[in-house]
Amino acid sequence: MRIAVDAMGGDHAPDVVVAGAVTAVHDLGVEVVLVGPHARVEKELARHRPVPSGLSIVDAPEVIEMHESPAMAVRRKKRASIVVAMELVRDHRADAAVSAGHTGAAMGAALLRLGRIPGVDRPAIATLLPTVAAHPVVLLDVGANVDCRPQHLLQFAIMGAVYAQRVLEIQTPHVGVLSNGVEEGKGSDLTLRTTALLRNSGLDFIGNVEARDVFSGVADVVVCDGFVGNVVLKFGEGLALTIRDIVKSEFRGVRGRLLLLYLAPLAGKIRRIYRRIDYREYGGAPLLGLEGVCIIAHGSSNARAIRNAIRVAVEAVRHGFVDEIRAQMPRWSEAGLNAGASRGPALKPAAVPGPAASDPSADHH
Repeated sequence: MRIAVDAMGGDHAPDVVVAGAVTAVHDLGVEVVLVGPHARVEKELARHRPVPSGLSIVDAPEVIEMHESPAMAVRRKKRASIVVAMELVRDHRADAAVSAGHTGAAMGAALLRLGRIPGVDRPAIATLLPTVAAHPVVLLDVGANVDCRPQHLLQFAIMGAVYAQRVLEIQTPHVGVLSNGVEEGKGSDLTLRTTALLRNSGLDFIGNVEARDVFSGVADVVVCDGFVGNVVLKFGEGLALTIRDIVKSEFRGVRGRLLLLYLAPLAGKIRRIYRRIDYREYGGAPLLGLEGVCIIAHGSSNARAIRNAIRVAVEAVRHGFVDEIRAQMPRWSEAGLNAGASRGPALKPAAVPGPAASDPSADHH
Protein backbone atom coordinates (compact mmCIF):
# COMPACT_ATOMS: atom_id res chain seq x y z
CA MET A 1 0.00 0.00 0.00
CA ARG A 2 1.27 3.47 -0.88
CA ILE A 3 0.22 6.70 0.91
CA ALA A 4 0.88 10.15 -0.60
CA VAL A 5 1.76 12.69 2.10
CA ASP A 6 1.74 16.45 1.57
CA ALA A 7 5.24 17.16 2.87
CA MET A 8 4.59 20.93 3.00
CA GLY A 9 1.29 20.76 4.87
CA GLY A 10 1.12 21.95 8.48
CA ASP A 11 2.54 24.51 10.85
CA HIS A 12 5.80 22.59 11.29
CA ALA A 13 6.37 21.25 7.78
CA PRO A 14 8.42 19.72 6.37
CA ASP A 15 10.46 18.49 9.37
CA VAL A 16 7.69 16.90 11.46
CA VAL A 17 5.95 15.58 8.34
CA VAL A 18 9.09 13.82 7.18
CA ALA A 19 9.76 12.48 10.69
CA GLY A 20 6.19 11.17 10.95
CA ALA A 21 6.43 9.56 7.52
CA VAL A 22 9.69 7.80 8.43
CA THR A 23 8.09 6.43 11.61
CA ALA A 24 5.00 5.30 9.68
CA VAL A 25 7.11 3.33 7.20
CA HIS A 26 8.89 1.57 10.06
CA ASP A 27 5.77 0.95 12.20
CA LEU A 28 3.08 0.24 9.63
CA GLY A 29 4.99 -1.50 6.87
CA VAL A 30 3.57 0.71 4.11
CA GLU A 31 5.14 2.82 1.38
CA VAL A 32 5.00 6.59 1.78
CA VAL A 33 5.45 9.14 -1.00
CA LEU A 34 6.50 12.56 0.27
CA VAL A 35 5.15 15.24 -2.06
CA GLY A 36 6.89 18.61 -2.06
CA PRO A 37 9.89 20.58 -3.38
CA HIS A 38 12.39 17.79 -4.03
CA ALA A 39 15.54 19.49 -2.76
CA ARG A 40 13.89 20.76 0.42
CA VAL A 41 12.29 17.42 1.27
CA GLU A 42 15.46 15.50 0.43
CA LYS A 43 17.49 17.77 2.73
CA GLU A 44 15.09 17.07 5.59
CA LEU A 45 15.05 13.37 4.81
CA ALA A 46 18.86 13.28 5.05
CA ARG A 47 18.48 13.78 8.81
CA HIS A 48 16.89 10.36 9.06
CA ARG A 49 19.64 8.12 7.71
CA PRO A 50 19.35 5.38 6.76
CA VAL A 51 16.26 6.30 4.73
CA PRO A 52 13.70 3.46 4.76
CA SER A 53 13.36 1.65 1.43
CA GLY A 54 9.59 2.27 1.42
CA LEU A 55 9.94 6.05 1.32
CA SER A 56 10.22 8.15 -1.84
CA ILE A 57 9.81 11.75 -3.02
CA VAL A 58 7.63 13.20 -5.78
CA ASP A 59 8.60 16.72 -6.76
CA ALA A 60 5.96 19.44 -6.29
CA PRO A 61 7.72 22.81 -6.39
CA GLU A 62 4.75 24.98 -5.34
CA VAL A 63 3.19 25.37 -1.90
CA ILE A 64 -0.23 26.76 -0.96
CA GLU A 65 0.18 29.06 2.01
CA MET A 66 -2.39 29.46 4.78
CA HIS A 67 -3.20 33.07 3.85
CA GLU A 68 -4.07 32.23 0.23
CA SER A 69 -7.58 31.81 -1.12
CA PRO A 70 -7.88 28.02 -1.46
CA ALA A 71 -10.07 28.03 -4.57
CA MET A 72 -7.79 30.41 -6.47
CA ALA A 73 -4.58 28.81 -5.23
CA VAL A 74 -5.60 25.28 -6.24
CA ARG A 75 -6.40 26.46 -9.77
CA ARG A 76 -3.34 28.66 -10.12
CA LYS A 77 -0.72 26.44 -8.49
CA LYS A 78 -1.12 23.24 -10.47
CA ARG A 79 2.16 21.85 -9.10
CA ALA A 80 1.37 22.55 -5.45
CA SER A 81 2.13 19.70 -3.07
CA ILE A 82 -1.50 19.06 -2.06
CA VAL A 83 -2.65 19.12 -5.71
CA VAL A 84 0.03 16.67 -6.82
CA ALA A 85 -0.78 14.37 -3.87
CA MET A 86 -4.43 14.21 -4.99
CA GLU A 87 -3.34 13.51 -8.56
CA LEU A 88 -1.32 10.54 -7.35
CA VAL A 89 -4.49 9.09 -5.81
CA ARG A 90 -6.52 9.88 -8.92
CA ASP A 91 -3.98 8.18 -11.16
CA HIS A 92 -3.79 5.11 -8.86
CA ARG A 93 -0.16 5.81 -8.05
CA ALA A 94 -1.15 6.13 -4.39
CA ASP A 95 -3.97 4.58 -2.38
CA ALA A 96 -4.66 7.62 -0.18
CA ALA A 97 -3.55 11.20 0.48
CA VAL A 98 -2.71 12.80 3.83
CA SER A 99 -2.30 16.53 4.49
CA ALA A 100 -1.97 18.73 7.57
CA GLY A 101 -2.02 21.86 5.45
CA HIS A 102 -4.70 24.33 4.41
CA THR A 103 -8.03 22.50 4.88
CA GLY A 104 -9.76 24.56 2.22
CA ALA A 105 -6.98 23.82 -0.26
CA ALA A 106 -7.13 20.10 0.52
CA MET A 107 -10.90 20.17 0.05
CA GLY A 108 -10.60 22.07 -3.23
CA ALA A 109 -7.83 19.88 -4.60
CA ALA A 110 -9.73 16.73 -3.66
CA LEU A 111 -12.92 17.93 -5.34
CA LEU A 112 -11.13 18.99 -8.52
CA ARG A 113 -8.82 15.98 -8.82
CA LEU A 114 -10.84 13.14 -7.26
CA GLY A 115 -14.45 14.27 -7.60
CA ARG A 116 -17.51 13.36 -5.54
CA ILE A 117 -19.13 9.98 -5.20
CA PRO A 118 -22.43 9.98 -7.18
CA GLY A 119 -25.26 11.08 -4.89
CA VAL A 120 -23.02 13.13 -2.58
CA ASP A 121 -23.71 16.86 -2.77
CA ARG A 122 -20.99 17.90 -0.34
CA PRO A 123 -18.09 15.95 1.13
CA ALA A 124 -17.78 16.20 4.92
CA ILE A 125 -14.88 16.04 7.34
CA ALA A 126 -15.50 13.29 9.90
CA THR A 127 -13.48 13.31 13.09
CA LEU A 128 -13.22 10.72 15.83
CA LEU A 129 -13.71 11.92 19.40
CA PRO A 130 -13.00 9.89 22.55
CA THR A 131 -15.92 8.55 24.60
CA VAL A 132 -16.38 6.54 27.78
CA ALA A 133 -17.50 3.67 25.55
CA ALA A 134 -15.19 1.11 24.00
CA HIS A 135 -14.97 3.05 20.74
CA PRO A 136 -14.89 6.72 19.66
CA VAL A 137 -17.79 8.69 18.19
CA VAL A 138 -17.82 9.92 14.58
CA LEU A 139 -18.68 13.64 14.46
CA LEU A 140 -19.34 15.28 11.10
CA ASP A 141 -19.14 17.76 9.55
CA VAL A 142 -16.37 19.56 11.45
CA GLY A 143 -15.51 22.32 9.02
CA ALA A 144 -15.97 21.59 5.34
CA ASN A 145 -19.51 23.04 5.06
CA VAL A 146 -20.49 26.02 7.18
CA ASP A 147 -23.99 26.34 5.71
CA CYS A 148 -25.94 23.14 5.18
CA ARG A 149 -29.38 21.97 4.15
CA PRO A 150 -31.20 19.00 5.71
CA GLN A 151 -30.36 16.68 2.82
CA HIS A 152 -26.67 17.41 3.35
CA LEU A 153 -26.90 16.30 6.98
CA LEU A 154 -28.76 13.18 5.87
CA GLN A 155 -25.91 12.37 3.50
CA PHE A 156 -23.41 13.05 6.31
CA ALA A 157 -25.31 10.56 8.48
CA ILE A 158 -25.23 7.88 5.78
CA MET A 159 -21.50 8.37 5.17
CA GLY A 160 -20.72 8.51 8.89
CA ALA A 161 -22.68 5.30 9.50
CA VAL A 162 -20.79 3.53 6.70
CA TYR A 163 -17.47 4.71 8.15
CA ALA A 164 -18.48 3.52 11.63
CA GLN A 165 -19.46 0.14 10.18
CA ARG A 166 -16.43 -0.45 8.02
CA VAL A 167 -13.61 1.14 10.02
CA LEU A 168 -14.83 1.09 13.66
CA GLU A 169 -16.56 -2.26 13.11
CA ILE A 170 -19.89 -1.20 14.63
CA GLN A 171 -22.49 -3.38 12.94
CA THR A 172 -25.50 -1.06 13.49
CA PRO A 173 -24.31 2.47 14.31
CA HIS A 174 -26.62 4.66 16.42
CA VAL A 175 -27.03 8.01 14.66
CA GLY A 176 -27.96 11.27 16.38
CA VAL A 177 -28.30 14.91 15.36
CA LEU A 178 -26.55 17.55 17.49
CA SER A 179 -29.08 19.86 19.14
CA ASN A 180 -29.64 22.07 22.17
CA GLY A 181 -31.88 19.51 23.88
CA VAL A 182 -32.81 15.85 23.63
CA GLU A 183 -36.55 16.54 23.67
CA GLU A 184 -38.46 16.15 20.43
CA GLY A 185 -39.09 19.54 18.87
CA LYS A 186 -35.89 21.12 20.24
CA GLY A 187 -33.39 22.71 17.88
CA SER A 188 -33.06 25.05 14.94
CA ASP A 189 -35.04 24.80 11.73
CA LEU A 190 -32.14 22.87 10.22
CA THR A 191 -32.13 20.43 13.14
CA LEU A 192 -35.90 19.87 13.03
CA ARG A 193 -36.00 19.28 9.28
CA THR A 194 -32.96 16.99 9.47
CA THR A 195 -34.65 15.00 12.22
CA ALA A 196 -37.65 14.40 9.96
CA LEU A 197 -35.39 13.09 7.21
CA LEU A 198 -33.38 10.87 9.51
CA ARG A 199 -36.52 9.29 10.95
CA ASN A 200 -37.45 8.13 7.45
CA SER A 201 -33.94 7.21 6.34
CA GLY A 202 -33.66 3.61 7.48
CA LEU A 203 -30.68 4.48 9.66
CA ASP A 204 -30.71 3.58 13.37
CA PHE A 205 -31.67 7.13 14.35
CA ILE A 206 -31.85 7.79 18.11
CA GLY A 207 -32.93 11.45 17.97
CA ASN A 208 -31.30 14.58 19.33
CA VAL A 209 -27.94 14.50 21.09
CA GLU A 210 -26.75 17.34 23.33
CA ALA A 211 -23.14 18.46 23.15
CA ARG A 212 -22.43 17.12 26.64
CA ASP A 213 -23.55 13.65 25.52
CA VAL A 214 -21.26 13.49 22.48
CA PHE A 215 -18.52 12.03 24.69
CA SER A 216 -20.83 9.62 26.50
CA GLY A 217 -21.00 7.10 23.68
CA VAL A 218 -24.80 7.24 23.50
CA ALA A 219 -24.46 7.74 19.73
CA ASP A 220 -21.89 6.26 17.37
CA VAL A 221 -22.40 8.97 14.72
CA VAL A 222 -23.41 12.59 15.40
CA VAL A 223 -24.21 14.98 12.54
CA CYS A 224 -24.27 18.78 12.42
CA ASP A 225 -23.26 21.58 10.08
CA GLY A 226 -19.58 22.40 9.70
CA PHE A 227 -19.71 25.61 11.75
CA VAL A 228 -21.17 23.92 14.83
CA GLY A 229 -19.01 20.83 14.38
CA ASN A 230 -15.81 22.84 14.18
CA VAL A 231 -16.71 24.75 17.36
CA VAL A 232 -17.37 21.47 19.20
CA LEU A 233 -14.11 20.00 17.90
CA LYS A 234 -11.96 22.99 18.87
CA PHE A 235 -13.64 23.25 22.27
CA GLY A 236 -12.95 19.56 22.92
CA GLU A 237 -9.31 19.91 21.88
CA GLY A 238 -8.88 22.95 24.10
CA LEU A 239 -10.51 21.23 27.08
CA ALA A 240 -8.30 18.15 26.70
CA LEU A 241 -5.15 20.30 26.57
CA THR A 242 -6.31 22.34 29.57
CA ILE A 243 -6.94 19.20 31.63
CA ARG A 244 -3.46 17.98 30.72
CA ASP A 245 -1.88 21.27 31.77
CA ILE A 246 -3.86 21.39 35.04
CA VAL A 247 -2.74 17.88 35.94
CA LYS A 248 0.88 18.74 35.09
CA SER A 249 0.72 21.85 37.29
CA GLU A 250 -0.37 19.71 40.25
CA PHE A 251 2.90 17.76 40.08
CA ARG A 252 5.21 20.75 40.29
CA GLY A 253 7.34 21.45 43.34
CA VAL A 254 8.46 19.11 46.11
CA ARG A 255 4.94 17.94 47.02
CA GLY A 256 4.21 17.25 43.38
CA ARG A 257 7.33 15.12 42.96
CA LEU A 258 6.48 13.15 46.10
CA LEU A 259 3.00 12.58 44.71
CA LEU A 260 4.53 11.36 41.44
CA LEU A 261 6.59 8.80 43.36
CA TYR A 262 3.45 7.63 45.14
CA LEU A 263 1.58 7.28 41.83
CA ALA A 264 4.48 5.63 39.98
CA PRO A 265 2.72 2.21 39.89
CA LEU A 266 -0.15 3.90 38.04
CA ALA A 267 2.05 5.64 35.46
CA GLY A 268 1.00 3.29 32.67
CA LYS A 269 -2.70 3.89 33.30
CA ILE A 270 -2.18 7.66 33.44
CA ARG A 271 -0.37 7.59 30.09
CA ARG A 272 -3.21 5.59 28.55
CA ILE A 273 -5.71 8.16 29.83
CA TYR A 274 -3.69 10.97 28.25
CA ARG A 275 -3.55 9.09 24.96
CA ARG A 276 -7.34 8.64 24.92
CA ILE A 277 -7.97 12.38 25.14
CA ASP A 278 -5.01 13.53 23.01
CA TYR A 279 -6.23 14.51 19.51
CA ARG A 280 -2.79 13.71 18.10
CA GLU A 281 -3.39 10.03 18.84
CA TYR A 282 -6.39 10.07 16.48
CA GLY A 283 -4.17 11.29 13.65
CA GLY A 284 -6.51 12.79 11.12
CA ALA A 285 -10.07 13.13 9.89
CA PRO A 286 -11.27 11.46 6.68
CA LEU A 287 -12.94 13.62 4.06
CA LEU A 288 -15.99 11.50 3.28
CA GLY A 289 -17.83 11.56 -0.03
CA LEU A 290 -14.84 11.61 -2.38
CA GLU A 291 -13.80 9.11 -5.03
CA GLY A 292 -10.70 8.33 -3.02
CA VAL A 293 -9.28 8.38 0.50
CA CYS A 294 -8.19 11.79 1.79
CA ILE A 295 -7.15 12.35 5.41
CA ILE A 296 -7.05 15.85 6.90
CA ALA A 297 -4.60 16.17 9.80
CA HIS A 298 -4.45 18.98 12.36
CA GLY A 299 -2.37 21.97 11.29
CA SER A 300 -0.31 21.80 14.50
CA SER A 301 0.38 18.08 14.11
CA ASN A 302 3.65 16.79 15.49
CA ALA A 303 5.52 13.80 14.05
CA ARG A 304 3.41 11.31 16.03
CA ALA A 305 0.20 12.89 14.77
CA ILE A 306 1.44 12.61 11.17
CA ARG A 307 2.33 8.97 11.76
CA ASN A 308 -1.17 8.36 13.14
CA ALA A 309 -2.79 10.23 10.24
CA ILE A 310 -1.03 7.82 7.88
CA ARG A 311 -2.34 4.96 10.04
CA VAL A 312 -5.89 6.30 9.63
CA ALA A 313 -5.36 6.38 5.87
CA VAL A 314 -4.12 2.79 5.89
CA GLU A 315 -7.14 1.63 7.90
CA ALA A 316 -9.52 3.49 5.60
CA VAL A 317 -8.07 1.86 2.50
CA ARG A 318 -8.03 -1.60 4.04
CA HIS A 319 -11.65 -1.40 5.14
CA GLY A 320 -12.90 -0.11 1.77
CA PHE A 321 -15.32 2.51 3.08
CA VAL A 322 -15.20 4.50 -0.19
CA ASP A 323 -16.57 1.52 -2.11
CA GLU A 324 -19.27 1.01 0.51
CA ILE A 325 -20.37 4.67 0.40
CA ARG A 326 -20.49 4.41 -3.38
CA ALA A 327 -22.73 1.35 -3.05
CA GLN A 328 -25.03 2.83 -0.40
CA MET A 329 -25.49 6.41 -1.56
CA PRO A 330 -27.53 5.80 -4.77
CA ARG A 331 -30.24 4.21 -2.63
CA TRP A 332 -31.18 7.67 -1.40
CA SER A 333 -32.45 9.67 -4.38
CA GLU A 334 -33.64 13.27 -4.30
CA ALA A 335 -37.22 12.00 -4.47
CA GLY A 336 -36.73 10.16 -1.20
CA LEU A 337 -35.43 13.22 0.63
CA ASN A 338 -38.85 14.73 1.26
CA ALA A 339 -39.58 14.36 4.94
CA GLY A 340 -42.12 11.64 5.55
CA ALA A 341 -42.32 10.70 1.87
CA SER A 342 -41.39 7.07 2.39
CA ARG A 343 -39.02 5.07 4.49
CA GLY A 344 -35.66 4.71 2.80
CA PRO A 345 -33.87 1.42 2.47
CA ALA A 346 -32.11 0.34 5.63
CA LEU A 347 -28.35 0.62 5.73
CA LYS A 348 -27.41 -2.99 5.24
CA PRO A 349 -25.13 -4.50 7.88
CA ALA A 350 -21.62 -4.56 6.53
CA ALA A 351 -19.56 -7.70 6.34
CA VAL A 352 -16.72 -5.95 8.10
CA PRO A 353 -13.36 -7.61 7.58
CA GLY A 354 -11.35 -7.91 10.74
CA PRO A 355 -7.78 -6.59 10.80
CA ALA A 356 -5.27 -9.00 9.38
CA ALA A 357 -3.06 -10.81 11.84
CA SER A 358 -0.07 -9.02 10.38
CA ASP A 359 -1.73 -5.60 10.60
CA PRO A 360 0.56 -3.53 12.85
CA SER A 361 -2.18 -0.93 13.39
CA ALA A 362 -4.81 -3.38 14.66
CA ASP A 363 -4.35 -2.34 18.28
CA HIS A 364 -5.09 1.31 17.50
CA HIS A 365 -8.82 0.93 16.71
